[in-house]
Amino acid sequence: MITIIFYILAAITLGSGLLTVLSKNPVHSAIYMIVCFFSIAGHFLMLNAQFLSVIHIIVYTGAIMVLLLFTLMLMNLNEQHEPAKKIASRVAATVSACLMVVVMLAALLKATPQIEVYKNAEVDFQSVKVIGDVILNEYLVPFEFASVLLIASMIGAVLISKRENR
Repeated sequence: MITIIFYILAAITLGSGLLTVLSKNPVHSAIYMIVCFFSIAGHFLMLNAQFLSVIHIIVYTGAIMVLLLFTLMLMNLNEQHEPAKKIASRVAATVSACLMVVVMLAALLKATPQIEVYKNAEVDFQSVKVIGDVILNEYLVPFEFASVLLIASMIGAVLISKRENR
């Protein structure tokens, strides 16, 4: 039963992720991303990480998607006003996507599961205390960079969408 639920959630995650990237309408992409975030929260529930699942729903599906939808509506993106992409930018996007796939595959191949260490540690790695210690000690700088990046992107979207009075 658990395997069937996993495959259903994985199909929803992959399908909504593909639809997020391939959709022409930015609002539809944001809605597909919300579905993807909910299915990822379902994966967290299957891993018995209830706290991470609830935080994922609150932070990503709630706050980040509201912020994204707000900036999308503020920018008023229309296909008619969008200039055609140059060939150089398409080639650069393709090359960067291919490099990202190579990096992800290399990371996947180099990763070694630490299941025995987890079983022998006798520590509940899914408790709020352990998660807080890891985020605020080991990953504090990337955590803060992500928050600064989100604020900078929102400010950039507001400045781009501002109309000049002539």
